[in-house]
Amino acid sequence: MAVTTKTPTAEAGMVNDSSIWLRRFNRILTYTLLIGFAFIEFMPFIWALSASFKNQAEIQASLSFPPRFIPANPTLQNYFDIFTIVPFGTWYLNSLFVGVVTTLLTLFFSSTSGYAFARIPFPGRDIVFWMIIGTMAIPGVITLIPTYIVLKTLGLTDTMQGLIVPFMVTAFGIFLMRQFFMSIPVELEEAARVDGAGRIRIFWQIVLPLARPALSALTIFTFMGRWNDFLMPLIIIGKSELFTLPLGMSTFRGQYKTDWNLLMSGSILVMIPIVILYVAFQRFFIEGIATTGLKG
Repeated sequence: MAVTTKTPTAEAGMVNDSSIWLRRFNRILTYTLLIGFAFIEFMPFIWALSASFKNQAEIQASLSFPPRFIPANPTLQNYFDIFTIVPFGTWYLNSLFVGVVTTLLTLFFSSTSGYAFARIPFPGRDIVFWMIIGTMAIPGVITLIPTYIVLKTLGLTDTMQGLIVPFMVTAFGIFLMRQFFMSIPVELEEAARVDGAGRIRIFWQIVLPLARPALSALTIFTFMGRWNDFLMPLIIIGKSELFTLPLGMSTFRGQYKTDWNLLMSGSILVMIPIVILYVAFQRFFIEGIATTGLKG
């Protein structure tokens, strides 16, 4: 009777085959789960895009389960109506103005303040920095009334300046830039100082160009925050011609009726600048988040 034995080479081959199949199974399972979660995440956006090409009656009919994503009679009329029924273009420009100006001011003040806290020694520097960081623990709702009183006293209610001034500099922006500046080797600045460069020249020509990842991340966070802000405009803006997009879009929803066709078409238009901004700064954004905070 012949006895068969497995050679070490055959056993190694079987182990390699099983490990290959196990890796393939894990990869297939991972991609299946990711695709499933991505579909769940994007389904509201798909529904909004589909609804923006439907009339009000078809949207009401498609609210049943399962939802019907493909419009029966696609139309672009909603995108024309939203600019004629309400001053949507004015709201859009108001939001762009507030978002762009606030972002530029935040980048300037946060970068200069962050550099001062990272590189310039002065009495009480660390105490002041941690006091600023401590304000991040205060809920924003608590500061709404004091902010309104200050803006009212300064005569900045019902103005674009009232939406910009309170957010020109943030504790998060200072923290983000300070942490990134501390990760930059100080030897670069010392070499420039030996060559005769002053503090301001070192900051603008050496340090700030290296901080593009952190600046990109701060740009996205700041612009998104101002672009989507609803509460502050609701409190200090009363004139319809000064409405920003979140405040103006709320007028499509009433107590007894919601203009879903206009609301969805407006929502799609609102998302366009955010998508463009993220695509443009995506590489720097990821790098800034990955490297900021490595050195404290």
